[in-house]
Amino acid sequence: MTSVPAPRTSSPTTPVVLGQATAPGEVSAGLRRRLTECWIAVTNAGGAAGFPFPPVTETHVAPVLDGLLARLAPDGHRLITATAGGALAGWVVLGHDPNPLVAHWGSVHHLQTHPDVRGRGIGTALMRELHRVARDELALDHLRLAARGGEGLESFYAALGWHETGRWPNALRLRPDDTRDEVLMRYACGGAG
Repeated sequence: MTSVPAPRTSSPTTPVVLGQATAPGEVSAGLRRRLTECWIAVTNAGGAAGFPFPPVTETHVAPVLDGLLARLAPDGHRLITATAGGALAGWVVLGHDPNPLVAHWGSVHHLQTHPDVRGRGIGTALMRELHRVARDELALDHLRLAARGGEGLESFYAALGWHETGRWPNALRLRPDDTRDEVLMRYACGGAG
């Protein structure tokens, strides 16, 4: 796991350190536990991070996390983490398929910031680092993601240079009375829309 200081967040007293894992063996048992705990906390606080039906427990989250970690590879998926004050503050997965047909594109999965540190710029720092890794280390041209509508995520991503490319109307049924669009977005790693 490599680490770099992150840009300053809105909490200047707690520096954020960004890290990256490019292989399953780079994720310690302690980090795996913290990733699981973070995902549980985010989901149970109502976060749109892959488990739409809270509450969840380690029984739900750990096998899915293990599947994500198993796909880590230098030319494939990357795990990017943010630590503040020695605690895991958030994480995101940058997906990359080295198949020549789609190797110029990447995908973003499971961006999440622990509820205890929301509003401090952690998500922004993670996404900026993800953009840098995609451009400088994987030489990707574009990134894509799908986000749950109705959460304000479109404006968060738009502020970081993402553009909505479409929607799957009413694709996500959270409850019988709560159906949301799945919002499809793209980011040009070179800056051109």
